[in-house]
Amino acid sequence: MTHATITSTAADHGVTLYTLRNAHDMRVTISDRGATLISWWAPDRYGRVADILLGYPDCEGYQSNQPYFGGLIGRWGNRIANGRFTLDGADYLVDRNEGNNHLHGGDAGFHLAPWRASVEPEGLRLTLESAEGDAGYPGNLQVSVLYSLDDDGRLGIDYSASSDAPTPLNLTSHGYFNLNGGSADIYDHILAIAADQYLQVDTRLIPTEAATVAGSAFDFRQPAPIGPRLAWPDAQLKVAGGFDHCYCLRPQHPGLHAPGQSRSVQPLREVATVYDPGSGRQLSVSTTENGLQFYSGNFMAGVKGRGANAYAKHDGFCLEAQAYPNQINGPDAEAVILRPGQVYRQTTTYQLTVR
Repeated sequence: MTHATITSTAADHGVTLYTLRNAHDMRVTISDRGATLISWWAPDRYGRVADILLGYPDCEGYQSNQPYFGGLIGRWGNRIANGRFTLDGADYLVDRNEGNNHLHGGDAGFHLAPWRASVEPEGLRLTLESAEGDAGYPGNLQVSVLYSLDDDGRLGIDYSASSDAPTPLNLTSHGYFNLNGGSADIYDHILAIAADQYLQVDTRLIPTEAATVAGSAFDFRQPAPIGPRLAWPDAQLKVAGGFDHCYCLRPQHPGLHAPGQSRSVQPLREVATVYDPGSGRQLSVSTTENGLQFYSGNFMAGVKGRGANAYAKHDGFCLEAQAYPNQINGPDAEAVILRPGQVYRQTTTYQLTVR
């Protein structure tokens, strides 16, 4: 496999930006603050290059980054109900930063932290130490993420982590995509997700039960445009203001566990595609995870990004590979607990091609 060349540039606020460039001049820029995906420059079917990631115009916006643009999320991606969980008989209270919910790692999640970067033959590695008590979590956690870009337009994100005490762990990447380069909303994007069920949510966006996608706005087993589905009279869409739901991805090896690992292990398999007819760009998502959060940018209105105008609702989408939201409080909690001697591993790739 041919690996991208990597260059670095010092930016404002003590941040360093790293750019991965493949043989076709596709470029992905990553910040060492939050291990954040900043930009992904790629051509459309006519060779016109645009940035398919949404974000801020400069480093200042990423200091708070309330929409989580491109951030590496931890220790817990998505929500924990009431900011509480019980682990080995002990009760823990973690940051409540969305009403009573814990969201995306709390007030000072991994997406805001300074990561240590090193350039390796395989790509850009970023590492982070999260001390016991950070956001209320137990255990001293060591986290590593490797970003790679190949000549086939595949951005790889390989995660690993270990802890000296049991702790919940659910890492994900929160990139906001718009395959037309931000020239319009995502209504014409055609989405497919390989899932027969999704998790319905209550008014706090906490999952309540798994439901079949059949006959609902959530059925993307066959490719369908996002825009018309947003207009369906579906109670779940009304609750979330659009799509903000976790899909239960089809397992290829149900219940398989590898020695020394903390979770069920799935092969890296393609789980979703998004196609923009206007530009011809297509994004394919593959992951080893069991869940995929589809978020249709419901709370983007008024956020000042890189364009001349503020972002509007549904100007971008996220496909976040992860464990199930609030799983630490469910019957399968053990699958998301990282214990001493175990290694958390996850691989997710986003491949950009042109049709």
